[in-house]
Amino acid sequence: MILPVVKLGTLALKTVCKPIANRLKKEAGLHPRFRQFIINIAQANHQFTTKMQRRIYGHATDVAIRPLNEEKAVQAAADLLGELFVFTVAGAAVIFEVQRSSRSEARKEEQRKQELEAMKQRDEDLAQEVELLKHKIEELEQLARGRGLTGLFNFRHAHGAEDGKAQPS
Repeated sequence: MILPVVKLGTLALKTVCKPIANRLKKEAGLHPRFRQFIINIAQANHQFTTKMQRRIYGHATDVAIRPLNEEKAVQAAADLLGELFVFTVAGAAVIFEVQRSSRSEARKEEQRKQELEAMKQRDEDLAQEVELLKHKIEELEQLARGRGLTGLFNFRHAHGAEDGKAQPS
């Protein structure tokens, strides 16, 4: 029951994050200092990805890489920023779900331990009761041996008389 609700919540969270990410993209290009910062990030990302692609395809990596023009750099950095925001929120949701699940498992484990402890206690109580009954049986056998065979048959009457509840014969 909880899993579909969590998945629906995660989907809703991702859906809400998209407009926020788009707003961040729009605002990122307007502030001058921040604009220069994201342009530098975009240029570094462009150089890194271009070098990686050239290595993967077996081309020379020591060639000069042309930088992106300013508008492309702003757009690339804004896209990167938006995706980073969505990824961060989704990652936080996953971490939250994992922690919630581990807490739930810990509670279940604690409950299992308590049930096991209760079973062990019940087992010990039953073992003590069995020992007590064995002891009583031994006492009865000793009484029966002491009185002989007739003592065994008359034991109920004698025992009942001792308790004050003598039964008429």
